[in-house]
Amino acid sequence: PEKFTMLTGDRPTGRLHLGHYFGTLKGRVELQNMGAKTNVLIADYQVITDRDTTEHIQDNVYNMVMDYLACGIDPDKTMIYAHSAVPAANQLMLPFLSLVSEAELARNPTVKAEMEASGHELTGLLLTYPVHQACDILFCKGNVVPVGRDQLPHIELTRTIARRFNNRYGKVFPEVDALLSDTPLLPGLDGRKMSKSYGNAINISMTAEETAKRIKKSQTDSERMITFDPENRPGVSGLLSTAAICTGRSEVEIAEEIGMGGSGQLKKYVTEAVNE
Repeated sequence: PEKFTMLTGDRPTGRLHLGHYFGTLKGRVELQNMGAKTNVLIADYQVITDRDTTEHIQDNVYNMVMDYLACGIDPDKTMIYAHSAVPAANQLMLPFLSLVSEAELARNPTVKAEMEASGHELTGLLLTYPVHQACDILFCKGNVVPVGRDQLPHIELTRTIARRFNNRYGKVFPEVDALLSDTPLLPGLDGRKMSKSYGNAINISMTAEETAKRIKKSQTDSERMITFDPENRPGVSGLLSTAAICTGRSEVEIAEEIGMGGSGQLKKYVTEAVNE
């Protein structure tokens, strides 16, 4: 583990939720405790990539640090830093932008997807967003980055930038590898992607009572028999997936156990699994 330097991070746009916990936070803590050099970035500069306001950003940064600490990220072992606190990290943009062509930036599929999702036009910042991420990773000589599959094009560009920089100026930066999580994407309580804006997320900071209330309000359907069918029963299936990932059991197994217990029994089971 000592051979690896990890860099990962989040944009401070709101409280972290269960999807973040199982998707990445749990893995960060495991890497930290194995003895890898771990760095976590709070990407406050990148909030403006697809948002028109920086309102509440200071509170969001503080809350994010609290969520990290609650999940087991240890500041004695992991460097936690914000973009705005380390101007030198952002200065890498100048040499890095000279190493990539406009065509390479334009064909990044993740940038296109993010543009469509945000409804924004393609700004210069959004176009160069993967270069800024390369700055984040290479700034602390990161050689392993935990990501979802959708972020692989960004990692590939980081590798290209590091290679071209080393060829031009001498060996400075390491080769970077993606570390793919084997955790499946945790859907929200309505079966869609877990997101604060959809109101279907369970925040890490919620109390047991708030969690119970959020799960109780989630929409299911009128069918009493509980079955796992993501396409036709997104609400029921979203709840089953949440319980499955929290307990390590399969969705089908839990559905069979609840059977004719209906959505009331299902919500009770999910609440206990999440709070546990």
